[in-house]
Amino acid sequence: MTIKQTAGREALGDFAPEFAHYNDDILFGENWNNGDISHKTRCIITVVALMSSGVTDSSLKYHLENAKKAGVTRAEIAAVLTHVAFYAGWPKGWAVFRMAKEVWAEDAPAGDAKAAHAAGMVFPIGAPNDGFAQYFIGRSYLAPLSTAQVGIFNVTFEPGCRNNWHIHHAKSGGGQILICVAGQGWYQEWGKDAKALRPGDMVNIPVGVKHWHGAAADSWFSHLAVEVPGEETSNEWCEPVADEDYRLLAGL
Repeated sequence: MTIKQTAGREALGDFAPEFAHYNDDILFGENWNNGDISHKTRCIITVVALMSSGVTDSSLKYHLENAKKAGVTRAEIAAVLTHVAFYAGWPKGWAVFRMAKEVWAEDAPAGDAKAAHAAGMVFPIGAPNDGFAQYFIGRSYLAPLSTAQVGIFNVTFEPGCRNNWHIHHAKSGGGQILICVAGQGWYQEWGKDAKALRPGDMVNIPVGVKHWHGAAADSWFSHLAVEVPGEETSNEWCEPVADEDYRLLAGL
């Protein structure tokens, strides 16, 4: 594969012709076309070098796209970035993963709705929410994003999954804020109509309000759960959302 670059002359040819020459003829001409290592390997090395340097601008996205064109798979880039994050820094890994997910978004396995949902979201799905499974109908996933100052968790529901009716308690302060980030879901307070939720929607849940939230019947759904600081906070879990009531929401 022969690499030919003209960006240097197009952008800087009149202003800095020597720089344009080194960029187009030396870096992308002689160096990138050197056959001692494969083009695919060279693409991976370049991504690693930029990530390690903290470069997360359009040049990194350009080289991520080059890597994909060179045959780097979704699984390979994920493994490369995970490995480099241990050495270059975890925040750099997060920054590059956000770009990589966009570049490889359409490569989610065919028919894998969970992978497609994850690819369209900047936050991780996390691990199965086994610690709270008894309070959910269906499977949910939990990814702690912040456990200091204010607790923030990305909660993901598979289609049809919802938590039981529950109430947040606190002597003072407390409550919860939901920020919807992907998919479609539902929120309902006791005695009120259910509200459809979509990315960008926000729900403020005061202390003492009985409610539930979860995914639509035909969609994965994720929201950030923000724990409002308070004194003597607790959570009271109540009965499950009745199947008949949920089916009415879904029009089934």
